[in-house]
Amino acid sequence: MAPTDDTPGVTPPQKRRRMRDAQSPNARSPDASRRRPDRGGNSDYYSKTRDSSRSPTARRRRAVSASSSGASTRSESPSPRRPARRRTASHSPSRASTSSDRTRTESFSPKPAEAQVQPTPPSPSQQHPTPLQPNYKPRLALHGHTKPVSQARISPDGRFIASASADATVKIWDAATGTHMDTLVGHMAGVSCVAWAPDSNTLATGSDDKAIRLWDRVTGRPKSTARKSMAGGGSVDMPPLRGHHNYVHCLAFSPKGNIIASGSYDEAVFLWDVRAGRLMRSLPAHSDPVSGIDFSPDGTLVASCSTDGLIRIWDSGTGQCLRTLVHEDNPAVANVCFSPNGRYVLAFNLDNCIRLWDYVAGSVKKTYQGHKNEKFAVGGCFGVLDGSPFIASASEDGDIVLWDVISKVVLQRVQGHKEGVCFWVDVHGDTMVSAGQDHTIRVYRHVGESRAVADTNGELSNGVNGVLPAKAEEFAGTLPIRQEDVEMEI
Repeated sequence: MAPTDDTPGVTPPQKRRRMRDAQSPNARSPDASRRRPDRGGNSDYYSKTRDSSRSPTARRRRAVSASSSGASTRSESPSPRRPARRRTASHSPSRASTSSDRTRTESFSPKPAEAQVQPTPPSPSQQHPTPLQPNYKPRLALHGHTKPVSQARISPDGRFIASASADATVKIWDAATGTHMDTLVGHMAGVSCVAWAPDSNTLATGSDDKAIRLWDRVTGRPKSTARKSMAGGGSVDMPPLRGHHNYVHCLAFSPKGNIIASGSYDEAVFLWDVRAGRLMRSLPAHSDPVSGIDFSPDGTLVASCSTDGLIRIWDSGTGQCLRTLVHEDNPAVANVCFSPNGRYVLAFNLDNCIRLWDYVAGSVKKTYQGHKNEKFAVGGCFGVLDGSPFIASASEDGDIVLWDVISKVVLQRVQGHKEGVCFWVDVHGDTMVSAGQDHTIRVYRHVGESRAVADTNGELSNGVNGVLPAKAEEFAGTLPIRQEDVEMEI
């Protein structure tokens, strides 16, 4: 590397002049170079002027020195010129013939030919790509409940829909055709919540009768236990899980399916052992009814929310409260769920806002508006299309609203239930379902640009179990989404 201008004992202008003179055809001897005064300049003009103004004696001495050294003057290495020789060796002759400043600049910059190619700045669309545009179209309207439907959930494999209603029943539907498959009867009061186990074969339901029941989807009966009956027959039906002192309002299965978390109007969160059918842990969680509950994708955390305005994060193994989240306005929280990557918690508040919390930092990252939610405990979730997440929420005006997670832009507003409130929305890939106050469950399908038309007349003619085709576009098989593979940067 070339020596810097602050090298001790060497004057920078002298150093630059010597490098040029040593490489020019009329190179001066070292003696003449050392004897010329330092005037602080480094231009060739001053060097030539000083050469022409020297006395004849100096010129003769210079000629004698040149004749004694011969043509090998440039190859000699007097000690004062060693720094200049090292610099010359590190550059090509063509570069060394230029000024020192230019040589230093070129050593840190691309070649001239490459420097002329200027990179094209990214366009605004590349810097801020257009958010994914969901295009969910109404496909089916499922009729059969005689009272408002509080929740509708799609099974993890995307094949079935379970609906819970105030008529004290739970119905199972085929997600592709809308065919009614079974009705689960056993609760003594309205059913507020339903949850699918990860294997899509077991359901849990919570009711105003304070009980939680586990069901076998295949048989349509209560889930059987491993214990043998006293008569020596097969397994017996699992009894209801009892322990709450008030209405059971929300349920969630752990990712492994071995634990159920329940929230109740008794202000407590219970953790249940599914296999044994017994209570594992009781958490005195809130000072008002528990309105929402969810497991993190890895199952190590439980999030609960309440109309007291608090969101609490629990360790599912120890039952310890790890974090309490509360907004400065302290609005009631109607529902809560973890993001697909497990880094954030989405809270549905009764002030017409949905807030995305960083529960580690304890701060709100995003606030989503555009729906109506002031009175009812409506719910929603994250949806994923082509690996990109979005937020879906029910609205008290009957619509479904979808937001882009990053930009907070409303991507789509779907007219769902014309009469009354839309209580719940669930999304699984291309399929979206909603539950409404109008006693119906409605199924929607995302219509992509490349999707082929499945039905020539635009309708699905099932004609069974009260299924009425909605105004629909194409319909195709569901695409299961692995939530843990979704990347989301806020």
